Amino acid sequence: MEHSEEMEDFFHDALLHYKEGTNAFKDKLPKITQGYFDFTEAAFADGTIDKKHKQLMALSVSIYAQDEYCIIYHMKGAVENGASEDEVLEAIGVSAALGGGAAFAQGVTLAKDAYEYYSSNK
Repeated sequence: MEHSEEMEDFFHDALLHYKEGTNAFKDKLPKITQGYFDFTEAAFADGTIDKKHKQLMALSVSIYAQDEYCIIYHMKGAVENGASEDEVLEAIGVSAALGGGAAFAQGVTLAKDAYEYYSSNK
């Protein structure tokens, strides 16, 4: 599926905005920021649960929390770690089962669009 330049810009700009905000925070609070980075890197490393499944878990939580930056970030991570469309859809379904209509709406719009974008741009 071919995506518009507008969609490409949206996902790129969202992650860029997050990175810029992170860098500004890191300039003011480097120890806290680095501690957070170290913690999340360890949390998402392969372990008993592999990276793909950790990203799918994070995607579900992100949808439930309606955190658009995290939806995009963890969708990218899920796709990069081999998540299939069916696995993504099941993760969206689990999130919607817990989060109701708001989670369902995020799942069938932003999360779906992010999956289509990242899976076609591997």
